[in-house]
Amino acid sequence: MARLRSPEKRRAILEAAVAEIAEAGLGATTAKIAARAAVAEGTLFTYFASKDELLNELYVDVKVEAYDRLNQDFPQKASAEQRAWHVWSSFLGWAVEYPLKRKVSMQLSISDVVTAQTRERVADKRGPVDGLFADLGRRESLHGLPAGYAASLMAAMQEATMDAIAKSPRQRKMLVVRGFALFWRAIR
Repeated sequence: MARLRSPEKRRAILEAAVAEIAEAGLGATTAKIAARAAVAEGTLFTYFASKDELLNELYVDVKVEAYDRLNQDFPQKASAEQRAWHVWSSFLGWAVEYPLKRKVSMQLSISDVVTAQTRERVADKRGPVDGLFADLGRRESLHGLPAGYAASLMAAMQEATMDAIAKSPRQRKMLVVRGFALFWRAIR
């Protein structure tokens, strides 16, 4: 008879993977992940058939968490500026609160290990955010630029804001507000 899998052990493995990957990159070993999760390496493979499966599940876990934050109280009927502010401030709130998850999310986002099918599993969570960026992409200031330019611009400016927050944490609120003002001015 198959053993029941514990949701707590699965969560411990995913959290350990975040910490190990943030520290060592995607080359982090399953042995170290298992040790950090306080489980045997064989137990890790009871929950995830392979390291690739673990990384794909971690991608879903981290992305869903971030999008859940963005989608919480999303102002669907608000102006583009208000919706952009919501995405800006919600993501920065999540990223500053969970810097290791943000770092791992970035690594997984550009990894070939994460499959197209895995990326599709997160697609429904992006709905409101994708809608906002589609709206922003139709603005005159972005006319003729590639699709996704507004999202890339916001992401780059959020990175600059997070770097500034890391250096001056007491100025977090001001940096979030002024960073958004600069973003909005750029695409207005």
